[in-house]
Amino acid sequence: MSKSYIPVIAIDGPSASGKGTVAQIVANNLGYHYLDSGALYRIVALAALEKGVDWQAEEAIAKLVPQLNIAFAQGEIYLNNSNVSERIRTEKIGQGASQVAAHPMVRLALVNLQHSFRQTPGLVADGRDMASVIFPDATVKIFLTATAEVRAERRYKQLVSKGQKADYQKILMDLQDRDARDTNRATSPLIPDPEASLLETSELTVEEAVNIVQATLLKNV
Repeated sequence: MSKSYIPVIAIDGPSASGKGTVAQIVANNLGYHYLDSGALYRIVALAALEKGVDWQAEEAIAKLVPQLNIAFAQGEIYLNNSNVSERIRTEKIGQGASQVAAHPMVRLALVNLQHSFRQTPGLVADGRDMASVIFPDATVKIFLTATAEVRAERRYKQLVSKGQKADYQKILMDLQDRDARDTNRATSPLIPDPEASLLETSELTVEEAVNIVQATLLKNV
C-alpha cells in the first residue's frame, strides 16, 4: 500500500498542551501506530549532552542523528538499546530539545525517520510541525493548545506525582520562553496549519479532547 493512502492524524501544539496524552489514547483506541516527534528531539538533545556536544552546534548534532538507534516499544523509548523514557522527560532535556529543534539541519536529518512511522493501519503523530511539514497530506489536522498557566499547572502536577521537585513559577517562565523560541524560529515555527482544527483544552478533560479528535476523524473518512 502506498504511504499516501495510510491515514494520519496530525496533532500539533505547544509544550505541555496535552497533545501527547491525547494522541496516545487515540492511537490505542484506533489500533494505529504512534509517533511522539517531540521525543525524537529530546533523544537528540540527550545524546548530544552525553557526547559533550553543545546544543548550539547545529552541524555536529545533525551528524549525530544517523548514529542513533531509536525505538518505541510497549510505551517505552529506547536509545541504542538503553531505556531512556525517564531521562528524556526532565525539564533540562526539554529545554535542550527546544534548542536543537530550532536547527534546520537537525530537523532535516529527522524527516525520513518520522516518515518511517507511517504504517498500516494508520498513524497518530504529535509534535509541532506534523501537519504543516512532515505529513501535509494528513487525514486530520488538529492544533491542540491551552493557556500557559494551565499547561504549567499540568506539568507541575506531573512532576510532583513522579516525586520530583517542582517550582510552578519557574515552569511557567520556562514554558513561556519555549513558546517564544518555538514560535519565532525560522524553520518550521510553531503555528497552526491553515487546514488544522483548533482544539483549546484548558477547560476540557482528556476524555473530552479524545472524543473530539476521534469525531473529527469520522467526519474526514
